[in-house]
Amino acid sequence: MTAAAEHPLTAVFIDVEVEDAIAKDPEIAARLEEVCPVDIFATRDDRTLEIVQENLDECVLCELCLQAAPQGTIEVKKLYDGTSLKR
Repeated sequence: MTAAAEHPLTAVFIDVEVEDAIAKDPEIAARLEEVCPVDIFATRDDRTLEIVQENLDECVLCELCLQAAPQGTIEVKKLYDGTSLKR
């Protein structure tokens, strides 16, 4: 799941990619929603993960989402310089 690919004008500075398997895991979805200080992640009614498009550029690069998810399942892309954060 790529946020910017769905709505290219929403994310100007930051994009977040989450593996589909992780997005469908209710436990990880709830954890991501809980740890993000700027509410980039939300849990849908079916308990799957949703990326809140309008909050993407609020990302403070704290890496809490990277720590809350299994290694290699989330990537925070810095669109302004072409680098990314991942673990």
